[in-house]
Amino acid sequence: MAFHILAINPGSTSTKIALFEDDQKVSETVLEHPSEEMAKFPKTIDQLDFRYNVIMNYLKEQNYDVSQLDACVGRGGYLHPIEAGTYLVNDAIVHDLTIALHGDHAANLGGLLARKIADPLGKPSYIVDPTAVDEITPVARISGMSDISRRSLIHALNIRAVTREYAKSVGKKFDEVTCVVAHMGGGCTTVIIKEGKCIDMYNGLDGDGAFSPTRSGAVPVGDLIRLCYSGKYPTVDDMMKRAVGDAGLVAYLGTADMRVVEKRIEEGDEKARIIRDAFIYQHAKDIAALASVNFGKIDATILTGGLAYDQQIVKGIEERVGWIAPVVAIPGEREMIALALGALRVLYGEEDAKHYENEEE
Repeated sequence: MAFHILAINPGSTSTKIALFEDDQKVSETVLEHPSEEMAKFPKTIDQLDFRYNVIMNYLKEQNYDVSQLDACVGRGGYLHPIEAGTYLVNDAIVHDLTIALHGDHAANLGGLLARKIADPLGKPSYIVDPTAVDEITPVARISGMSDISRRSLIHALNIRAVTREYAKSVGKKFDEVTCVVAHMGGGCTTVIIKEGKCIDMYNGLDGDGAFSPTRSGAVPVGDLIRLCYSGKYPTVDDMMKRAVGDAGLVAYLGTADMRVVEKRIEEGDEKARIIRDAFIYQHAKDIAALASVNFGKIDATILTGGLAYDQQIVKGIEERVGWIAPVVAIPGEREMIALALGALRVLYGEEDAKHYENEEE
């Protein structure tokens, strides 16, 4: 008898949901939330009841009986650093997601929505491989400034999912391959996975590494410090927005859409070509640097995320790092199936659900 699972993946102006019977997706839809509606909520947590009602009304319209669900699973949010895996949504997770422990982000609502739907049914709710996954080694945490430690903020859910997919394609288990994985979307993170763990990474949210369509990545430290004190950006929020949101492609070309950039290149826009090539150049540098973590011994470089559909980007990166290991493009994202499979591994007893505790415990 198949397990029935509802997977929930909240975005800034939409909530993606999918229904699964075991690993077979029965349906998937994106519930759009108008910007004017979202503007009514000062904080992301204030959207919880609104999104819950949108989901439940949609399921009712589809004549879907939620009582048949065996579990609900949501995208994990900004918790304190934890190891990868499937976590039962307990009171500690609810607390830390509610207070936005390490950042206010739509992903924080995934586990909260899963529990809000599952609890009245007497069913379990889970999160899988949340953004907070942090398994980097002690040596990788050293930043060069003693009061700043490198921390992992990565697209763990999709990165681990495509690595599992690659391992299966070559007849190996997930923990038997060593890969550098570059997730390239609106945000970009690149990691090295060894023995099933992300042992080092470039934090593409507000940290280091290559720039993305809307984020600056690493910039010259001295110039950044001087810019912070220049008066041009008077508050922390102003400066953060300059680095996360108003940076990358947007800052140089006024668009976050690489398809628009490629069209401009075709029309002879030299600046667009330089910025696109710089994107390729910086990501190739990150990939080569992470390969050195394992002395250059990796099975493959995996390119994923929406920008892995761009053949010019894939070709450009392959030309620069193909000498290290084969470059494999697995474009798009596997987040919904990854959520369902994470829950299934627990429901079938293949893994134990992990227990999350508040930091003070």
